[in-house]
Amino acid sequence: MNGVRERLTSRAFSWIAVLIALLWTTPTLGLLLSSFRPENEVKTTGWWTVFGAPHLTLENYREVLSGGGNGAGRLAEYCVNSVVITLPSVLFPLVLAFFAAYALAWIDFRGRHALVVGVFALQIVPLQMALVPLLKLFSQGWLFLPAWNVTGSARFGTVWFAHTVFALPFAVFFLHNALAGLPRDLIEAARVDGASHGTLLLRIVLPLARPALAGLAIIQFVWVWNDLLVALSLSGGTAETAPMTVRLANLAGTRGEEWQRLTAGAFVTAAVPLLVFFSLRRHFARGLLAGSVKG
Repeated sequence: MNGVRERLTSRAFSWIAVLIALLWTTPTLGLLLSSFRPENEVKTTGWWTVFGAPHLTLENYREVLSGGGNGAGRLAEYCVNSVVITLPSVLFPLVLAFFAAYALAWIDFRGRHALVVGVFALQIVPLQMALVPLLKLFSQGWLFLPAWNVTGSARFGTVWFAHTVFALPFAVFFLHNALAGLPRDLIEAARVDGASHGTLLLRIVLPLARPALAGLAIIQFVWVWNDLLVALSLSGGTAETAPMTVRLANLAGTRGEEWQRLTAGAFVTAAVPLLVFFSLRRHFARGLLAGSVKG
């Protein structure tokens, strides 16, 4: 009797999960279908009418990628800027946080635990509150730090710096939990054999921490790739340095009537994060669970 009840309960939860998934993906399906519909139909009828009279076209994607109409498209030209912004903004915090997390997890020094709490507390600071002091630092300098006064492609450096600073608190906390959960016997045995911190990092800790690093890389990549606030504030918004998100914000037109371009641009922008996620998905779940169970 209990077995039958458990099977019915499991089946009920399965149907509930399927129902939630359908409700969650319905708006995304509507956006996807709208991105292939002609402009006049997008502006006059709902996306569900495509099932009764399917009129599909690739014109929206052509305009988004190569430009057309009010010239708000040309996302392909800004894809390189997004790559140039995203890759260093992922690598810099990943490397710095890895070294910091190792020090906090395996090097004994006074105030280590208080420093971990301080790093965790830094996650509470909203990004929006830090933008004004950061802009002041770049334009006027602070204490012994001179003003950056960057122009043109040099603005990439300010965006890299901002994304690295904003990502470090979470990255250090995330990797600290993962590295602190590594087998202590393995680390102590390597130390007894005379392994230095460099050897421990490269030969032992790095291979074991790859799932956590992959999970953090995916999170940071998606965050930076989809960012608009930092890119718009620090990159200048020009064609030389603006990422795809800045162009995407302009796709709706000056009066917000070009919805067919906005839907197509959203899926073009999402293509690269999806590719990265599916490439590293086998490490993602293990990376998120790294350090949650200690044995």
